[in-house]
Amino acid sequence: MTSQEQVVTDALSIDLLRRIDVALLSHAGKTNRKVSLLVSLTMMDPSLRVPGLSDVFFAQRIRMLVDKGLLVAEGSLGYMRYTEVRLP
Repeated sequence: MTSQEQVVTDALSIDLLRRIDVALLSHAGKTNRKVSLLVSLTMMDPSLRVPGLSDVFFAQRIRMLVDKGLLVAEGSLGYMRYTEVRLP
């Protein structure tokens, strides 16, 4: 993330972060889906749009959801186009 993107990220409210996480989870299912698909579907939601918020941020939220055990990952989370996630 660039320094400008980090400034935008740091200004996000806890409520918005929670809504982003809920949206990311809502796009996951019991079968694997590409991380890039979850990111793009969430970014298209007008209620979650924040100018300057990058796809890298959303991918990092997915990594956090995997770390919490809310998603299961297949592949390297550093490469959203080549990684898939699913609900546990």
